Amino acid sequence: MQVQNATDICGLTPGLRGGASPHHVPSAPAGIQHTTVAREATPAFNAYSPQRQRPVAPPATLRSARALFVSVVASVVALVAAPAAGASRGQYGGTLRVALTGELGQTDPLLSDTPTDATLLSLTTRAVCALDREHRPVPTLALALDRESPTRVRLTLRPGLRTSDGVALTAQQVAQAWMRASQLESRSPYRALLFPLRGEGRYLSPASTLSLSLALAFPWPDLEASLCHPALAIAPSDPHHLPGPGLGPFTPTRAIGIDVANWGYPGGRPYAERLFATAGDQRTAARTLALGEADVGLGVTADGLEAVPPAPALFATYLAFQPGRTGPGFRDHLERLVDRGDLVRIFVRAPSVPMSSLLPPALMTQQPAPHGVSRTPPPGRELTLLYDAAIADQRAVAERLQVKLHDAGYQVALKAVSRTTLRARWADGDFDLMLHALLLPPLPAPALAVVIDAAGRHDLLAKELPAIGAITHDADRDARVRERARALQPQLAFIPLYAQSLEVVRRPEVLGIEADAFGLPQLDGAFFASPPEAK
Repeated sequence: MQVQNATDICGLTPGLRGGASPHHVPSAPAGIQHTTVAREATPAFNAYSPQRQRPVAPPATLRSARALFVSVVASVVALVAAPAAGASRGQYGGTLRVALTGELGQTDPLLSDTPTDATLLSLTTRAVCALDREHRPVPTLALALDRESPTRVRLTLRPGLRTSDGVALTAQQVAQAWMRASQLESRSPYRALLFPLRGEGRYLSPASTLSLSLALAFPWPDLEASLCHPALAIAPSDPHHLPGPGLGPFTPTRAIGIDVANWGYPGGRPYAERLFATAGDQRTAARTLALGEADVGLGVTADGLEAVPPAPALFATYLAFQPGRTGPGFRDHLERLVDRGDLVRIFVRAPSVPMSSLLPPALMTQQPAPHGVSRTPPPGRELTLLYDAAIADQRAVAERLQVKLHDAGYQVALKAVSRTTLRARWADGDFDLMLHALLLPPLPAPALAVVIDAAGRHDLLAKELPAIGAITHDADRDARVRERARALQPQLAFIPLYAQSLEVVRRPEVLGIEADAFGLPQLDGAFFASPPEAK
């Protein structure tokens, strides 16, 4: 085998998958002794860096080179393997058909925070890194994330990357994508992920075309992991600050819902040649699966399909309120009247769990729900509850809250709005009540930062985060976060309700789907158990 250039070694060669999907390793052919080489704990931090249990994983170049060697050996041996062995290996080709509940067409990473939207967007747009099962950052679009000191990180992009519309990916594009989180027209609670940076990440300046030096205002050991959040995916913007196509395992076409394999993706091309997604309500998606017109279902159940093991529930929904508009005693009335267990069991689709603490059960033990003390609200209190028109669960929950609050004397009107409008009303503080859902990071410290900002207390970040970031040991830092979450909860006008993960079902012949650290199914790892031409 002749290697033409460096891109062959880095996993860009069609037919070879690199490190973009760190959890997915196709099975070895039947009868072949497969030896797994453990990833060595290559230190990603120098002597300036605090000791960490979650170091940055080795760059994909080294791993792809090893994967290339293993792949070549396995391919040679597979030539003499039994024909039945083909059913256990990843098969390239075919069209993966996906049915989902919701809508298609969301292209802004800052607004694609439902699990379904984030899953679809991750097909065509990725962050500079991904988190493996141990929550270690694995460079994807980045060549390296180097911790030069406790308060400085250097991001180096892979050379030669281009977005699906041919734009060269540069450090300036990365900086612009991140700075959108703090800009007035696109302000987002995910800006809290960048708060440890000097200037809160609003004034990033690349050191070179492919290098971005990140200076921190205080030590924050979880910065690298924070940069892997799907909301910080790199989607270059046009002059009007609208996100454009990014660089992911698939390339979008002019037709909404149809993507084709990106053979130039740094982690290696996906198995499927095309991906075709259709959206609708739960009944429509279930019927599509039942008729055999889809191979994978997102957020839907159907008979005869196999469920992918559920991921941790990190999509958390809160009720935000303005104390000046609701009047005194609102929290007490809500806690007295609303049973989170009933709310989840009757009105929220599974997999879901009640959430009575500021962070979901995947991140902290839930404390007992407080029992509110009944008080009589001021007469004639009229409120409007805003919710996301694209999330069916939120409508059901809003209607339930409306009924329960009526028993306490509140007259609540419901108003469904677009996610863009919802986020703008949040940013301006222009609401009485609001259902606010967030895709939280799988690490307690950055998750708490996002929740504090979403609760409208951006001012608290400067007080809380430096003390948390000063704790270098992961377990001690996580314990401190949980302690502060319990202390802050009564102070925030942000009432936790429930957390969800994405339900994923597949036809038996579709293999290789695993969830990442954020609970999102990695569809670029999906392959058919039999050759696509036999389907």
